[in-house]
Amino acid sequence: MHVSAGRHRGNHRVSFQQIRSSHSFIVLSIAALVAMMFSAVGVATPPLHEQLPTMPWIMPLQDSARNIAENHTACASHVTRDGHTSIQMNVDSYGCNISGDAANEPSIVIDPTDSRKMAVGWRQFDSVFSDFRQAGSAYSHDGGHTWVFKGALTPGVFATDPVLDSDAEGRFYYLSYQDILRLFTSSDGGITWNSPGIIPRGLDKPWMAVDKTASVGSGNIYVAAQAEFYRSIDDGVMFEYWGTYAPFGSTIAIGTDGAVYVYNGFLIASTPVQFPDRPPALLFQSNGPPNPVNCPADFPSGSPNPGGFISQCWIIAREHVLYTLDSFGNSISFSRSHDGGVTWDPSIIVNDDGCDNSVWHWFPMMSVAPNGRIDVCWNDTRNYSDTPDPNFSELYYSYSIDGGNTWSPNMPVSPVFNTYLGWPQQNKIGDYDQMLSDNLGVNVAYAATFNGEQDIYFLRIGPWDCNGNQIDDAVDIASATSLDCNGNGVPDECEYRADFNGDGLTTYHDFATFLGNFTGPIVPETASAPRERDGSGTNCSVLSDIDHDGDVDLKDFYGLQQVFVTP
Repeated sequence: MHVSAGRHRGNHRVSFQQIRSSHSFIVLSIAALVAMMFSAVGVATPPLHEQLPTMPWIMPLQDSARNIAENHTACASHVTRDGHTSIQMNVDSYGCNISGDAANEPSIVIDPTDSRKMAVGWRQFDSVFSDFRQAGSAYSHDGGHTWVFKGALTPGVFATDPVLDSDAEGRFYYLSYQDILRLFTSSDGGITWNSPGIIPRGLDKPWMAVDKTASVGSGNIYVAAQAEFYRSIDDGVMFEYWGTYAPFGSTIAIGTDGAVYVYNGFLIASTPVQFPDRPPALLFQSNGPPNPVNCPADFPSGSPNPGGFISQCWIIAREHVLYTLDSFGNSISFSRSHDGGVTWDPSIIVNDDGCDNSVWHWFPMMSVAPNGRIDVCWNDTRNYSDTPDPNFSELYYSYSIDGGNTWSPNMPVSPVFNTYLGWPQQNKIGDYDQMLSDNLGVNVAYAATFNGEQDIYFLRIGPWDCNGNQIDDAVDIASATSLDCNGNGVPDECEYRADFNGDGLTTYHDFATFLGNFTGPIVPETASAPRERDGSGTNCSVLSDIDHDGDVDLKDFYGLQQVFVTP
């Protein structure tokens, strides 16, 4: 059976007529089933067994053999510190923690053309009793409010050290170290990933960057791994070896002119790499930024991450300035160069508690917003320095609005967690976390142990801006610039899962409302016609348009199944 795709605003009534004539028996059967179940158990109580009849042309909805509302309420998948809520991503279909697994080393990507779409990849251990890991992933299409855990990209296949990025058109890339380096791509915001391109080398600690500039190198993919550098000029189908460099475990930055910078303690710049017809050539290499004069590079005793990195060395290129960030154990060091790394300004200490050799400041991460604000997060033991082991950390945050000259007071944004818990046969909680900034705030993906084991969390610091209009979502809703049919604080244009009652799940309560919208055209809510509520949710039909194509059809019905009773 063929279902038309794409936007067809002019003929949506024809589509609805086709649905009515060709599939009316489906809608009537489902509606009858729902009515019978709701009459038997009452609207206020979800049925014990929530499952639609199997239909040969669609995937079956997930089976719910327990009370969804009760279990969802009992889940500890969200944790809050001073108004900052961290949302767990490696969860089951009810939004609950998966006991006995482990996850670390998250990398995050956001669609530059649609800020609602995000994906996070990580090392997924299905059991803490094994160090066998896979390429875990989750996606969000509402700006990070809710996440769908996709499991492993290649179930049963060893994969580690994930790195995610996107191109300027919003295509996602996922690099993973398996027996070789594999590059997966997604054109639907992380829902599905295609067969990988490869670099036929088993190289540890890879990093990747995609050129999103308007330079001649736009779309190029660069990979640095175990002192080797590679380039792809065909969307990752083929990679060419570009040269060998000294650093191990590097990160990559791309300047607005397409210049590529590789950094781990010292800097390598390779300008010709963006030109497809140029031979490999390293422009220069320098010693990198100086250590802070007033805070010697001296590690405190013990280690909060004995088997892993204390610091991922970050580099970001913004216009004609390079920013780097490192941890020297007792300090977070920020450095800046105005000439592409030839010379460096004196380093600046970001942590405001001074150089204390009893405190670990570790796992730093940095991102820069389009408006120039620099955001930094790191794990910090300052409030637990008297414990026998340096294993209790909190996630801290600071920002600068003057190019890194001065920094805001350090602020804890997570509860405390014990980094020694849930080690999956490895004495570490991974080697890095990552975050990405926009003009209103920063999106953080990090590993923590709030459930007594290693899990991946998403944290939004600052006002939410899921629609990318540079206005706080709460202001959009209050001013009716955006509408909020289900009253969950998320603008309707950012919603995609038919969650009519705003509880974060899509259950039969929501499905009953979806059926009513399925048989008629969308009636958008307006400021003069506010949302209508009933006992099980809202009648605002715009939330039924799951794929945002302007009508409610079988594609939305299929999409509903993908998020049914998922967080």
